[in-house]
Amino acid sequence: MGASNFAEGVDLAFKIIFGISLFFLAGITTVMVYFLYRYNRKRHPVAEQVKENNWLEITWIVIPLALVLLMFYYGYAAFHPMRNVPKDAIPIKVIGKMWSWTFEYAGGKQSPTLVVPINKPVRLNLYSPDVIHALYIPAFRVKEDVVPGKNNYLWFEATQFGEFDILCTVFCGVRHSYMEAKAKVVTEAEFKNWLTKLPEPSAEPEGLTILKKNACTGCHSLDGSKLVGTSFKGLYGKTEKVLTEGKERTLTVDDAYIIRSVFDPDRDVVAGFPKGMMQTYKGKVTDAEVSKIIEYLKTLK
Repeated sequence: MGASNFAEGVDLAFKIIFGISLFFLAGITTVMVYFLYRYNRKRHPVAEQVKENNWLEITWIVIPLALVLLMFYYGYAAFHPMRNVPKDAIPIKVIGKMWSWTFEYAGGKQSPTLVVPINKPVRLNLYSPDVIHALYIPAFRVKEDVVPGKNNYLWFEATQFGEFDILCTVFCGVRHSYMEAKAKVVTEAEFKNWLTKLPEPSAEPEGLTILKKNACTGCHSLDGSKLVGTSFKGLYGKTEKVLTEGKERTLTVDDAYIIRSVFDPDRDVVAGFPKGMMQTYKGKVTDAEVSKIIEYLKTLK
């Protein structure tokens, strides 16, 4: 059972399309089995020339066309309202990055859980700083791609209380299966109270803000733990073994190395880590922003 205003329309379209498909699967399979029996070589040794039959040809053109139009009608009837957002919808920014969801409310307050009031329209403005993701809430029957550089959105009105799964349906890297979150539906009073208690945005170093904005902390930890890439903790000034054009060499992590890693990440790959995992940030971050990142990394001892 669905938990949003779109569930009924989507479920109806699915049932109709599935029902028609099932009917033809059973029908065509039955006819095939009958033909195998009826026109077996033992029972029908001499082949017959089948000539045109206008009524038959008209039938197998008109009926499939009508069924396709029927399926299109119910599919479009379910889809069209999804793109017409009510003017009073609550705006929430969704940040999808490798490999987590973050939900940003008015005033820049952020939460790892999507909390919404029941029976109130909510608009999710979708943003990705790295690769393509897809926000999918099965119980609400809503799903949209989260594409870097594209302003996409979805909206819904939750109709049931409870917690519901949020998934990513586009393969976005090695930890794609961990990219989960929860949507929690509460009363309007509970929502307002929760929003009031949600911590204000903290005054964090600019370098850290830039790292988070560009999803760097999804692959590089700040506490020394190993993720897809090396940890940022204690990285600056560290001696690393790297592979450069297939040859191993030793270098010290300094300003020049970090700049190369940001703009040409496959040039010097740290030994033990795969090549091709990081995209270039050329044109995405400025030289000034890289300088702020470097200053922040120097503080992570």
